[in-house]
Amino acid sequence: MAVGTRDALVHTAENLMRTRGYSAFSYADLAEVVGIRKASIHHHFPTKEDLGGAIVEDYIERVRTEFDRVEVQHSDVVARLEAFFQIFKSGDDGKLLPLCGALAAEMSALPPSMQQLTQRFFEMQLTWLTRMLEQGIKLKQIPKGSGARQKAFLLLSVLEGSSFINWATKDADSLQPSVIRLIVENA
Repeated sequence: MAVGTRDALVHTAENLMRTRGYSAFSYADLAEVVGIRKASIHHHFPTKEDLGGAIVEDYIERVRTEFDRVEVQHSDVVARLEAFFQIFKSGDDGKLLPLCGALAAEMSALPPSMQQLTQRFFEMQLTWLTRMLEQGIKLKQIPKGSGARQKAFLLLSVLEGSSFINWATKDADSLQPSVIRLIVENA
């Protein structure tokens, strides 16, 4: 097996999950796209649940790394939130659903471990956004309004929802970064 086979499987399966959904792709689909036998996939990931878990864990780690980068590069809270918007939108540019949203859309069909990972991923994002908003409120960069957690929930909901609308309508330019200021200043 080539050293990059596992990574190719994870990357390709992530794209399939974000375009078709977890339940709508099979190892046969994955084998065809990657150009290997299904048995080779089972060598790396005995079950689809194992593959799904690896995808979400990898994605969570990439997002954590991005959060760290944002905090280092931006001292202003609103700038951090705008950077979060750009991270979120970058996945949308490829006409992919956000992984977290794609999984949440079929939550009841997911294995329990995938449900837990999906919940953990949403909570990680909400926790980071809440922390950023709490800092902004404390520093008086943004008004308290409905509170940091509510603003975080609203912001993530708008971004996730707009991604689904963009994906369904093929309109990638409908949500602008100004939505960040609208939410943090008025919610």
